[in-house]
Amino acid sequence: MGERVIDGDWKPTSPSNGERTVVLLGRTGNGKSATGNSILGRKAFKASAGSSGVTKTCEMKTTVLKDGQVVNVIDTPGPFDSSAGSEFVGKEIVKCIGLAKGGIHAVLVVFSVRSRFTEEEEAAVHRLPTLFGKFFFDYMVVVFTGGDYLEDNEKTLEDYLGHECPNPLKEILQLCDNRCVLFDNKTKDEAKRTEQAGKLLSLVNSVIVETGGQPYTDEFLAELKRGATELCDQQAEVDSLKEYSKQEISKLMGQMQESYEDQIKRITEMVESELKKTTTRLEQQLAEEQAARLRAEEVAQLAQMKSMKFKLGVLRRRLRSALRNLIMGIVPVFDLVTCRHNVPSA
Repeated sequence: MGERVIDGDWKPTSPSNGERTVVLLGRTGNGKSATGNSILGRKAFKASAGSSGVTKTCEMKTTVLKDGQVVNVIDTPGPFDSSAGSEFVGKEIVKCIGLAKGGIHAVLVVFSVRSRFTEEEEAAVHRLPTLFGKFFFDYMVVVFTGGDYLEDNEKTLEDYLGHECPNPLKEILQLCDNRCVLFDNKTKDEAKRTEQAGKLLSLVNSVIVETGGQPYTDEFLAELKRGATELCDQQAEVDSLKEYSKQEISKLMGQMQESYEDQIKRITEMVESELKKTTTRLEQQLAEEQAARLRAEEVAQLAQMKSMKFKLGVLRRRLRSALRNLIMGIVPVFDLVTCRHNVPSA
């Protein structure tokens, strides 16, 4: 892991305070919201099994576990949705980070063992460090849904990873040190629900240990922190102006709102700019790979043609040799027959 720096007085959440904040990311239909409900132990998010999805904006729900540990779960739309514009994605990321006031302890990327891992999902995962910062994979945990599907087919997560998991997905798992867990969001077994949530929180705790107890931050979160500090200063100024007129206070409140909107606009522009750069780079990389593949195919075809020409030449030489041997074998016989016919009678 690289070095992480927190500027100013932005203090990390201590892993001993019992609070955990996790963010859910994933393609519509993978069971993202249902996973959030399983973690919370109740139906807090609207879940849909289809591809239409119901998560329209970021929202956070909280639960308190039996041991007193507070768990905040943030459900998100956006990064894995190909129809979402970069401006929308940027605003939702800003909102997501804004909801996580104490920082993000882990990002849960949700895939389904029921459905095929797509190139769009692969591209979306590799785009996440651009959106969230270069240390993204240090905080990533993969959640596979469809535990009931594997159980019905008498398979385990290890079976899936060993025989059915595509190589691009295995490479993504390696980026997050193979932190993954299987969820059955359909089970009614309370003990099983508790067990799988416990396994997930164990992985979240391992992330906290490996990152030195520092919740996830990046330049966007630092920017929000600076903006929040400015707003707090302005709010303090408002409180000190209680003896002033309502008009003056209203004017200052308007300035605070403008300052907040400027912060949102700046961060959104940063996200959108980085997203466009990454998209352009990926398109260029794809074009180069396609060109290289075409060149390789041309070289292979040329080599095949040369091989065929060589084999044809060998075949021709063998045929000529065979014909020559055949002719040489026939001529002596013909000469012998001719001689017998020409012998004079006694």
